[in-house]
Amino acid sequence: MKPQDIVAGKSSLWIFGYGSLVWKPDFKYKGSKVGYIKGYKRRFWHGDNFHRGDDAMPARVVTLIKEDDACTWGVAFEVTGSQVEESLKYLNVREAVRGGYLTEAVDFFPRGKNQSPVQALVYIATADNPMYMGPASTEEIAAQIAVCKGKSGFNIEYLLRLAEFMRVSCPEVEDHHLFSIEAAALQLVLFTAH
Repeated sequence: MKPQDIVAGKSSLWIFGYGSLVWKPDFKYKGSKVGYIKGYKRRFWHGDNFHRGDDAMPARVVTLIKEDDACTWGVAFEVTGSQVEESLKYLNVREAVRGGYLTEAVDFFPRGKNQSPVQALVYIATADNPMYMGPASTEEIAAQIAVCKGKSGFNIEYLLRLAEFMRVSCPEVEDHHLFSIEAAALQLVLFTAH
């Protein structure tokens, strides 16, 4: 699905972020809400040879994998008026062109009582993508993340910022995949520092 199809005729749009967008949206927005989407789990299964890695050593960043009983927490940003076109232009380069992500429309459930779900646009990298790396052990993923660096910085910074977001914004949510990779990567970095 193309972003234009989702936004056709709309003066506002929600964009759901579950990776670097949670701390670094880099586009103007009217407001944001922490919440979750259903039917997807977040996994470090996508490669990145621009932002957090390079061609010689691609980094690992998150994508979403369909799983019926899963849910993924993140942030939805509301863009309105001219922000809609501007944010989509920017995200098309950041996520689609450089990242290889496709777009889908999903229901976003904001945290808190009496909050109605809203339809949001989300970027997802699939197994068809040449940069898709797929599953690996916690140790393998952590070892890769511990050493990679790209134009936006170190891969481990991406991992640590995502884990920090989850601890601060969703303290009751246990993201085992994320936290186990964080622990393994930190152990590697601390071990090699001595």
